[in-house]
Amino acid sequence: MMEALGVKQFSTVDFVVFGMLLVISLAIGLYHAFSGGRQRTTQEFLMADRSMSSLPLALSLMATFQSAVAIVGTPAEIFINGTQYWFIGCAYMLGLLIPAHIFIPVFYRLHLNSAYQYLELRFSKVVRLCGTVTFIFQMVIYMGVGIYTPALALNAVTGFHLWGAVLATGLVCIIYTTLGGLKAVIWADVFQTLVMFAGQFAVIGVGTYQAGGPAEVWRKAREGNRISGFDWNPDPTQRHTFWTLGVGGVFLMLALYGVNQAQVQRYLSSRTEKDAILSCYMVFPCLQLALALGCVIGLVMYACYEEDNPLQRKYISSRDQLVLYFVMDMLQGFPGLPGLFVACLFSASLSTVSSAFNSLATVTMEDLIKPHFPMEDSKATLLSKLLAFLYGMLCLAMAYVVHILSSSVLQAAISIFGMVGGPLLGLFCLGFFFSSANSTGAVTGLIVGLAFAFWIGIGSFVARNSTTVLQTNSTEMLDVGNVTMGPVTAVMETIAQEASQPSILQALYSISYMWYTAMNSTVVVVTGLLVSLLTGPMSEKDVTPGTLYPILGNFRRLLKLKGCYVPPAQHTTSAQQSPILEHKEMNGEVTMATTEEEGEGEGEEQHQSFLPPADTVLVERESSV
Repeated sequence: MMEALGVKQFSTVDFVVFGMLLVISLAIGLYHAFSGGRQRTTQEFLMADRSMSSLPLALSLMATFQSAVAIVGTPAEIFINGTQYWFIGCAYMLGLLIPAHIFIPVFYRLHLNSAYQYLELRFSKVVRLCGTVTFIFQMVIYMGVGIYTPALALNAVTGFHLWGAVLATGLVCIIYTTLGGLKAVIWADVFQTLVMFAGQFAVIGVGTYQAGGPAEVWRKAREGNRISGFDWNPDPTQRHTFWTLGVGGVFLMLALYGVNQAQVQRYLSSRTEKDAILSCYMVFPCLQLALALGCVIGLVMYACYEEDNPLQRKYISSRDQLVLYFVMDMLQGFPGLPGLFVACLFSASLSTVSSAFNSLATVTMEDLIKPHFPMEDSKATLLSKLLAFLYGMLCLAMAYVVHILSSSVLQAAISIFGMVGGPLLGLFCLGFFFSSANSTGAVTGLIVGLAFAFWIGIGSFVARNSTTVLQTNSTEMLDVGNVTMGPVTAVMETIAQEASQPSILQALYSISYMWYTAMNSTVVVVTGLLVSLLTGPMSEKDVTPGTLYPILGNFRRLLKLKGCYVPPAQHTTSAQQSPILEHKEMNGEVTMATTEEEGEGEGEEQHQSFLPPADTVLVERESSV
């Protein structure tokens, strides 16, 4: 029988289990701080000496964006609205195949340390700077939320000390990230992923037993209309359909796993290009398992609370507290299991936040400091560690700001994270696929894309409050339309007046949040191409070799392999036709882009010859400035 909120307490065993998570995570950082090269070079500290194999990379890739908000949000979504959200798993395949065969080969063969170095090679230093600043803004806003959200939910349900949880996890994360570098972050992610899975399996096992078995869970879920079939409705204003999840979700996956620095940094830390691609394949079953576990927990919760909903009885005040309430209610008779799930929750938080610290330190060092202040590698390493520490302290400060300014800011911070991802994806797509795009078009496209993203986000919030356009998002962690921002009151009032009358704008504000990344990235690409056309498109021979992905060239090769007649191409990619060394100034050094003369044999033509071989250095490593 359920009890009212506030009476559920952690046992001593639960505290011990939770404490072990922090101790082991800290030990991993200390081990890598005093083993191997002892984090004495930027290549070891920021790039793990480019020595990681595919399995730990795959688990780390999954853990990076399997945040604590997702751990509590996905089951709540299933509990309230049914299994329709499960179909986002359909987007995982294409959302990982594209990074594996398009983004990773280009990034890896350019020998980069930061994804934003690519933007300078393809466009200019200004574009690189714009991309870097946008990413820093995105991650700084989000990382405070990432560490505050699970602590807040835990405090509301169990009375666990809010700032004790925030400080404990934050300081442990700062220590192992600052001392152990990327290797410690990746191996801690591996451990924390196992803890996440263990906690979720424990909840499913005990919850299913309490509900009367798997058959009973299925029966109650089916009778309660929580089992959803394919919804083929093409209406983009429907919150969750097969199209919004399966197609819109692909763009969301590309923003996270294709061009986000936290993930690109992991690809680049692999031993070989093959390992990087394999890690992208291996993360697919990991993500499917994580999604399935979250959805099954939601169904089990529904089976247990079908006639006794804690939300309706006001035992909890927020849907995001459902999972923790369920854990404390159903697992109280199993000492240690509540602690295991809380460890699972904070594992997700630690993995996300530690990745933010490390990636922010990397882009700040590689994109903002090194280009203007050349220094010895030992000093650069020390400064990188200091940057990781400072970003960690900034994370704690951001958590305090979120706490002071109320939960509406928490929603806004999560929304900003989502709104910035789309324009950044569009910026990279502009560089990868369109040889005519120039620097002016790229900068203009990014600015217009960001403005469009914030406009739609704010307008959607106002429209949702003035006229019920979309069903309220139960997870609140994925709905990038829930934005409240004081400084834009005038803009919001204007939009509110427009939203009061049926219009195209109102329809635009009603579009499902799952399409936001696709819309925002498309705006960047279209704007960038138009401005490039007006200001003088870039000639393909002026593009740095290796920075373009020739879609048409690969399509011709595919047709040739199938025995179709293909007219000879009039132009080849710049990487194929440049027989000489091209030099491009970068970070105060001369960066060499080379293409070796290759035979025109049939076998080589069928290979991805648009890129130089993996062992050809296109960008000199910047750690030896």
